Amino acid sequence: MFDVNLNSSFHILRAVIPHMRKIGTGRIIAIGSRATEDPGASVGAYSASKAALVSLIPTVAIENKGAGITANIILPRTMDTPANHKAMPGADTSQWVQPASIASLIVWRAGNAGKEVAGEAIRVYERGL
Repeated sequence: MFDVNLNSSFHILRAVIPHMRKIGTGRIIAIGSRATEDPGASVGAYSASKAALVSLIPTVAIENKGAGITANIILPRTMDTPANHKAMPGADTSQWVQPASIASLIVWRAGNAGKEVAGEAIRVYERGL
């Protein structure tokens, strides 16, 4: 879990940030999880690895504030994907997030309209649900 959810992001960031700094602009958008704020049984490694990513991304935003680079993380609830349907048969999927919703948010964040937001964890779920 740490290799997939944290270490890979760390290595990608380490590779791309120097190039973004050189050109003076860049948008970093990571995908976290609601499990960072509402962990459950049997997903400790997943929740911890995503929580570490939630800590890393605002740090990247702070460290690159004057370089024209923003960094944010999106925290969706369970995504409505075939893999999740297979992994959780019989689950109530009525509150699952549609991938298109996350894609739209990423497009907005990556464009100029979202350039003023940095270091934020953007929740795509209602707290308490």
